[in-house]
Amino acid sequence: MSQQNFNSARDGELDPRVIKRVLGALILIFAVIILASSGTYVVQPGTRGVAVTLGTVDPQFKPEGFGFKQPFLTHIQPILIRQQTRPMPAECYSSDLQQVKMEVHVLYRIPEHSVVKIFQEYAGAPFDNLIAPRVQEALKEVAATQSAEMIVKKREEIKTRALDLARKKIGADFLEVVDLVIFNLALSPELESAIELKMVQEQEAEKAKFTQLKAKIEADTAIIRAKGEAEAIQVRGTALRSNPDFIKLQILQNWNGRSPLVVGGSGGGGSILLSLEDLIRRAQPAVPARPTKSAPAKSP
Repeated sequence: MSQQNFNSARDGELDPRVIKRVLGALILIFAVIILASSGTYVVQPGTRGVAVTLGTVDPQFKPEGFGFKQPFLTHIQPILIRQQTRPMPAECYSSDLQQVKMEVHVLYRIPEHSVVKIFQEYAGAPFDNLIAPRVQEALKEVAATQSAEMIVKKREEIKTRALDLARKKIGADFLEVVDLVIFNLALSPELESAIELKMVQEQEAEKAKFTQLKAKIEADTAIIRAKGEAEAIQVRGTALRSNPDFIKLQILQNWNGRSPLVVGGSGGGGSILLSLEDLIRRAQPAVPARPTKSAPAKSP
């Protein structure tokens, strides 16, 4: 250190040349940082980068990760390739000229190979300028082939047909429409009341058909049961006519010792209905009655 600098430091004053050197070093470091940040880029996961150099678009997209670019001249525009969901209102008319309102959620994604073209033609946001108009058009064309009642009943079919038609209009190779989800499908109050009344009448008609079918089944069951009983009686009558002892066998099989016992008379005599107690009483011999002893007369 020179004597002058030493004297200045001793006096508490900094040499202007030292200050200039420090400022110059700080400026150089700052410039290096700015240059490094301007000459590099980072593409986040789920996105692809489109390089634009003085208004010229690079035909090759930039993959996710870290990379280098021309400082201050090239700008990297990120384009999302993840699946996105956007709601949109939709209005259409049925084949019977009824207005149908609904809310549609569109699920879509930008394919990797279409990133540069979509950025050039739709600024990287193709929903408002491409997807929504095509989906609206597809819904109107499909709804025009069905009545308002069928649109309500066959919502899933309407959605599937509209999705296929929208994909054809947009181009499946250019942009992928994953699915359509229909919410809050609404009709006019008068039409909703008419459809509800018709559904109630159909349910009542189905209930009446079920009642009639049930009654018919019950009647058929009763007829079958009656036929079975008649045939059983006929079979029993035939058995009795061919074998008179068949009824005795039936009585003996069902006898519990207390119920009446039927004993058939021989020859032309009629049947005698006796209980078990009567049979026992008749089988026992009769016991003669003993004479009672009279008391001896007392003498006067």
